[in-house]
Amino acid sequence: MAGTPLKLVVGLGNPGPTYAHTRHNAGFAFIDELARRAGAALKRESRHHGELGRAVIAGHELWLLKPLTYMNLSGTSVQSVASFYRISPSAMLVAHDELDFPPGVVRLKEGGGAGGHNGLRDIIARLGESFWRLRIGIGHPFDRAIVMNYVLGRPSAPEAGLIGEAVCAAADALPELLDEGAQKAMNRLHSRTVPE
Repeated sequence: MAGTPLKLVVGLGNPGPTYAHTRHNAGFAFIDELARRAGAALKRESRHHGELGRAVIAGHELWLLKPLTYMNLSGTSVQSVASFYRISPSAMLVAHDELDFPPGVVRLKEGGGAGGHNGLRDIIARLGESFWRLRIGIGHPFDRAIVMNYVLGRPSAPEAGLIGEAVCAAADALPELLDEGAQKAMNRLHSRTVPE
């Protein structure tokens, strides 16, 4: 089975200590975990409006990116890197927090709309919908009026543990995605048993 030829992995979040460890920064956590495992250093690249680093994962060279534009303007950074290195949207994986899944759940999909996620919305506006998404569940407060405070808040210790496990499971699955393709990686991620 052919692998999925990724060149750029993006994690969405907001920069600075105020937002560190918030639910909305699940994508940043994924990039940090990949960088840690690969021994890769992320450096602030002002021309690309983000922290960028080169990593070798399962023998594949990838760019890792954390946009520093704040969530709603994530596409500025992603478009800059994709344009500079001539990376097509189909060779990009964007990791982000997902309200529709409980903490601990992580799902992989190709293409689709923004689903109300402002970071995705900005990337889609600039690059189209055809990139891969890694959806990291953070749960939903079930009250639309408090969604913003919820995503910008810190999860409870049990929720944080589940989100961390999902991030690690996704990092475990990335080599499989690169080597054997999306279906294998999806089977691995989507069949995980998540504690209640």
